[in-house]
Amino acid sequence: MKAEVKLVAIDGALKGKCVSFEDRTTCLIGRSDDCQLTLPNDVAHERISRFHCLLDINPPLVRVRDFGSLNGTYVNDRKIGQREKGQTPEAARKIEFPEYNLVDGDRLKLSDTVFQVEIVAPTVAPTLVPPPAPGFDFLELFKKWLGLAGAGAPQVKVLKGYKLDRLLGEGGFGAVYLAQNDRGKDVAIKLMLPKVAANERAIEMFQREMIYTSMLDHPHVVKVLDKGYADGVFFLVMEYCNGGNVEELRKSYGGKLPIELAVDLIFQVLDGLDYTHNLPIDIKLADGDNVRVTGIVHRDLKPHNLFLDKQGDRTIVKIGDYGLAKSFDLAGLSGLTCSDKVMGTPYFMCRQQAVNFKYAKPDCDIWAVAASLYYLITGKFPRDLGENWFGDILKNPPTPIRSKDASIPKSLADVIDRALVEQPELHFKTAKSLKVAIRQAMDS
Repeated sequence: MKAEVKLVAIDGALKGKCVSFEDRTTCLIGRSDDCQLTLPNDVAHERISRFHCLLDINPPLVRVRDFGSLNGTYVNDRKIGQREKGQTPEAARKIEFPEYNLVDGDRLKLSDTVFQVEIVAPTVAPTLVPPPAPGFDFLELFKKWLGLAGAGAPQVKVLKGYKLDRLLGEGGFGAVYLAQNDRGKDVAIKLMLPKVAANERAIEMFQREMIYTSMLDHPHVVKVLDKGYADGVFFLVMEYCNGGNVEELRKSYGGKLPIELAVDLIFQVLDGLDYTHNLPIDIKLADGDNVRVTGIVHRDLKPHNLFLDKQGDRTIVKIGDYGLAKSFDLAGLSGLTCSDKVMGTPYFMCRQQAVNFKYAKPDCDIWAVAASLYYLITGKFPRDLGENWFGDILKNPPTPIRSKDASIPKSLADVIDRALVEQPELHFKTAKSLKVAIRQAMDS
């Protein structure tokens, strides 16, 4: 039995309605059409805000926080958040209201609408793999794996023949090493440490996502060569790009790139997206059935994970970390909450993705590419974000690019501004259409 979180309306206009969640997601509740759980926008519900409260769901866990509502959110008749009298929604969005864990039987009240929380947990608890202790030494683990691989250990056998070169980068929950295979070819080996105890289902989900990522084979996508899981840590063997990333390149130019260079890089990214968004992929469902879907959405495109590979006089851009952040979180391995940057990098995230990150479509990646181009040629982000970045994304549209840098040619600025329009929908639906529009602007 899968864990499940249910919201059952027991009072109000939605009485009798039941909404069920079986996977990692967020649920915004309010009167706005953007909300996943939308309440009627009429006089009877005028005490409910357009964006009232936010649920962070990772079954069987669920937590809630008020979103700066006018009349407050209640859990079992206890008020957990409300903006002050006379305070504008804009001012309230700067307040980071605390989150509260919900348990089976709790009642969530918004004005006259009341939901009862029902939590279904598996009858047999899944086997948990505790994360390694703080201060975990990735280097020692990696050396251990290389030794075990040489001895034929099955879990790390794909690492046989690799030799460690040096550390490329390290954070609290991961590290990337440069290594060479037995033919002397450079590879990057990424280690990813879950932030919370992993269960069998989470491990299986993320490994399945790694399989889909390894299917990608395109000149402008970093190739995943091998993958595995051992000692509570995931690892990926990837193509090594020798030129750093686009964010480092931007900094080397003093904060912004020449327009021609930035556009050339973005065109390559769009070529990569055109491939990944249209690739047919056969997915095996939990019940054993197979279904064919089209394409993979990255969900975290930004200059930091656009890698550069120098090939003679030509610099090739390759999209890296394809879907890893999204997949890691959806599997419940990240430990992030809706107050954290759970759905991607906020400065390069459109409101559609913020509201419903699980079902982000390819056009969310296109928006992120346009946001990246804006950033690369101005050195500034399209949207100003405060501590409550989620609310800022919902309420604050991107700033027209020429207000940040008047030297941007108007024809190009018009395309970028149009690409960043979010309401009523994202303007560019495909990578090809944005590339054509930019090329026409550059030629005009």
